Amino acid sequence: MTETASDAVPELERLRFKLNFFKLNTADIERATSFYRQTFGLEERTRVDLPTLSEVMLAMPGEQFTLVLLSYKDDRSYEVGTSTGPVGFLTRDVDGAVARVLAHGGTLLHATAELKGMRFAFVADPDGNAIELIQFVRDAPAAGQAA
Repeated sequence: MTETASDAVPELERLRFKLNFFKLNTADIERATSFYRQTFGLEERTRVDLPTLSEVMLAMPGEQFTLVLLSYKDDRSYEVGTSTGPVGFLTRDVDGAVARVLAHGGTLLHATAELKGMRFAFVADPDGNAIELIQFVRDAPAAGQAA
């Protein structure tokens, strides 16, 4: 039986889903932790250290959504894939954000570009995971109008 959107509402209200975290694999958890803390100001919330893996949970100050850095302790290789999109950060200054990423060991994937109402760039962390930086911009006021 296929569930309709109206049938799903009571079940969804009962389950109360909340988007909570996103995981990135990293070959060097300390380097990745330092990169995201120093570059974007994320705070370390907690660590999990198990015999087979380590995780570090990071979040923006005052926010619940968590970026989880995951590192397996076996000898598996890490390859950045194409099955996930970039991690997205909003910023007030996309060019300054790109410079900060590069200064902390990241790389430029796509230079700053513009669409109506936004400027954006794609960079990568030291493991090669894509990061999208977005700056929302307003149109310049017409001559004689206040901003």
